[in-house]
Amino acid sequence: MDRDSVLLDAEERMEKALSSLEREFGKLRTGRASTSLVDGIKVDYYGTPTPIGQLASVATPDSRTITIQPWDRGAFSGVEKAILKSDLGLTPINDGKIIRISIPPLTEDRRKELVKVARKYGEEAKVAVRNIRRDGNDQLKKLEKDKTISEDDLKKATDEMQKLTDRYVARVDERGQGKEKEIMEL
Repeated sequence: MDRDSVLLDAEERMEKALSSLEREFGKLRTGRASTSLVDGIKVDYYGTPTPIGQLASVATPDSRTITIQPWDRGAFSGVEKAILKSDLGLTPINDGKIIRISIPPLTEDRRKELVKVARKYGEEAKVAVRNIRRDGNDQLKKLEKDKTISEDDLKKATDEMQKLTDRYVARVDERGQGKEKEIMEL
């Protein structure tokens, strides 16, 4: 392994930390309907926990409604139970053909709670990025110790690693602020 591959590996891992943050943010409920709200819900489908998206079509016909249309008539009650058991606090309405979920507007207190959760996710992502930096710097020090790279190369590489870390921490902050704004928006 050389200096460039250590930096490239660190950048790839930081990118994964960022996309993980995006997935977590997708599960956070804002005042707007989004199909990603039900992505994490698993339905007991003939004894197998199955994601809703694998047994139904999920859509958002408007900004306040999510519709779920199971392909199998037998899955309706399972989907309803799974939504009720989830921590979303939403009530599904089943008319026999389609399941509708109305997204009520968020209260001010709930918005503030969601902002705290979003900040926590952002902080976890920053910690992940910093841990990746530490691992990368350890690998670089090992390369220098094994005489694969010089002391000057080590200094340049750790500087590059820091710039990379700063860039990803800034991107995490940017995404976090965007999510907070989206949550607080009426």
